[in-house]
Amino acid sequence: MRSKLVAGNWKMHGSLSSNLALLQAVRDGAKGAAGVAVCVPYPYLAQARSVLDGSTVAWGAQDVSEHDQGAFTGEVSGAMLVDFGCRYVLAGHSERRSFYGDTDAVVAAKFAAALKAGLVPVLCVGESLAEREAGITGEVVTRQIDAVLSLSGVAAFSRAVVAYEPVWAIGTGRTASPAQAQEVHALIRQRFARDSAEVASRLQILYGGSVKPGNAKELFGQPDIDGGLIGGASLVAGDFLAICAAA
Repeated sequence: MRSKLVAGNWKMHGSLSSNLALLQAVRDGAKGAAGVAVCVPYPYLAQARSVLDGSTVAWGAQDVSEHDQGAFTGEVSGAMLVDFGCRYVLAGHSERRSFYGDTDAVVAAKFAAALKAGLVPVLCVGESLAEREAGITGEVVTRQIDAVLSLSGVAAFSRAVVAYEPVWAIGTGRTASPAQAQEVHALIRQRFARDSAEVASRLQILYGGSVKPGNAKELFGQPDIDGGLIGGASLVAGDFLAICAAA
């Protein structure tokens, strides 16, 4: 059986004072067999490390540069994230793709850079509402995955995580039904099985589309959903811990 992972994505939220209470609550309340991680904005990585070090809760970042070092003002390398004790880093979150122009090729390069640095990349894939309504969800998700496979190979995913985040269900209050989410998760696993049945069987595939305490148990009960990438609910300790408990 694949292990479960619940990762909180704080997006651009938080302050030193509000973070402290949230991190302490998650640290003290995370129980059970599921893995738990929080992906915080860059300025708060030191605080996350200070509060979470030695606990069962891992921490990570929301993006990484595809470059190791150099004249890239504003960028943060994988090695820098490792310096702050990060284990995970998101690659290709829908907001990076939509708002900042991260193409499939750029996401693939960031994924490779994360692996090179010793991080566990969480590859985010998903379709927009227009793409879903056009019936091309499978085509979009497969294209996004194939860009990474062509650069890093399927074996790289023995050290990575995939998160399916339907763009139309992020921050909108809309959520894919468990059946809809399972359908895409199964498609993702089948894509990896074409290259390696072993990698596919062990791969953690998270769901990231408005997961809440009220729907987490049913979503996580689907055969190919191995946890969640949690946005807004990760900013409320009680909600996030309830989702962790559901995993």
